[in-house]
Amino acid sequence: MNRRDFLAASTAGAAALALPLRVAAQAAPDERTRRILDIAKREVERAGDVLWRRDIAGIADFGVHSSIPRFHFANLENGTVRSFLVTHGTGSDPEHDGWLKNFSNVDGSLCTSRGAYISWEWYTGRYGTSIRLGGLDADNSNALPRAIVMHAASYATPEHVARWGRLGRSNGCFAMGPEDFREALWHLSGGRLLYAEQLGIT
Repeated sequence: MNRRDFLAASTAGAAALALPLRVAAQAAPDERTRRILDIAKREVERAGDVLWRRDIAGIADFGVHSSIPRFHFANLENGTVRSFLVTHGTGSDPEHDGWLKNFSNVDGSLCTSRGAYISWEWYTGRYGTSIRLGGLDADNSNALPRAIVMHAASYATPEHVARWGRLGRSNGCFAMGPEDFREALWHLSGGRLLYAEQLGIT
């Protein structure tokens, strides 16, 4: 090996050794991100083999006002969280002040249900392309017969919040603005977890 080849090999080796150090030096997640990721990991593990995919989970935090992005896409592979607006049900907020007061699994209640869901396939319904959901807990076991799904809605946008100070209400479904809902179609459908609870993470 001549001197030029030796120097090139040494430089490449040094770069390879430095790479893990750069990865290790990346900033740790902030407290909010860590809490969301911890909940996502816990609920994915609790759901077990029923899930088809375990890379991304949706966490709906109904302990936060509807004007605040409270639907979190928790990426368990790269440790990131992205947050969007999401509605709750009319029956869960009879005063329509933007705060969820109660959950219900009862047909006709128009309430949001707490617990873990599995996201199933896309289908075309009243609100266009939507994501069918299956309830995994006793508190949301009627999700399928109640037609509790994810869908897009004009009353779930930042513009609606700017005008009214809160989102509109669904019939218990997880409604997102049309632009944001594309994220759910691509990143949450197909056998992933959605978890809904009053967590109050801000």
